[in-house]
Amino acid sequence: MLATDPTFAVALTAALILLLSFVFMRKRPTKTRARSERQDALDTVASWQPEAARVLTASERKAFETVRKALPGHVVLAQVPLSRFLKVPTRNSYSQWLSRVGHLNADLVVCDAGSLVLAVIDIRPTNQSARGRQRHERMSRVLRAAGINVLIWSENHLPSLSEVRSQMAPLLQDGRVTGFDTNFSGSKSMPLIPVAEMEEMLAHGDALAQDATMEPVPSTLFDEFDPLPATGTGGRR
Repeated sequence: MLATDPTFAVALTAALILLLSFVFMRKRPTKTRARSERQDALDTVASWQPEAARVLTASERKAFETVRKALPGHVVLAQVPLSRFLKVPTRNSYSQWLSRVGHLNADLVVCDAGSLVLAVIDIRPTNQSARGRQRHERMSRVLRAAGINVLIWSENHLPSLSEVRSQMAPLLQDGRVTGFDTNFSGSKSMPLIPVAEMEEMLAHGDALAQDATMEPVPSTLFDEFDPLPATGTGGRR
């Protein structure tokens, strides 16, 4: 009989597979569109209730003030996204690069008066997860590849004014070498020019800086979350 013909059975199976594939492809965009519509329907404020937080931790604030005082005449910025001062080719998906490293923030960025980046200071916590270390190493690798110097400091062993000047002195000279990685673990280094240390007095209002409330969002908050897959291949112009 015709139903027992092997050729007919193979053809029927192939036809069923094609039909199921066609039905699946027709339903998939509908599900994706429905999910996108549900996400668009969420209210930005009501669905993600915002709360104000500090920009810098106590260690980052201390490091910021030390660098600012050690390098007068230079621009010191804090928590700058890498995508703000790095450019990448657009032949590959820019959204994928952004999800991998572009959304990461440099703790402190030291620039000259013309906002040219001289160095990035990476302040690392004492207790850091393996994923957090990988994130920091990935960021340092990208910065060095761009010819940007990276200074790694421990939040419990921040350098003094003279030590900051000693570390930054080679970068402020003509013909400086770029793209290196310096790890500061608290060991004492001899400054090129001895600088007297000054004891700071708390000015009016500085006591507010000791308030433990409204602490910044930890930089390791999203270490345990996988980034969302890229939704397109659009490049940044």
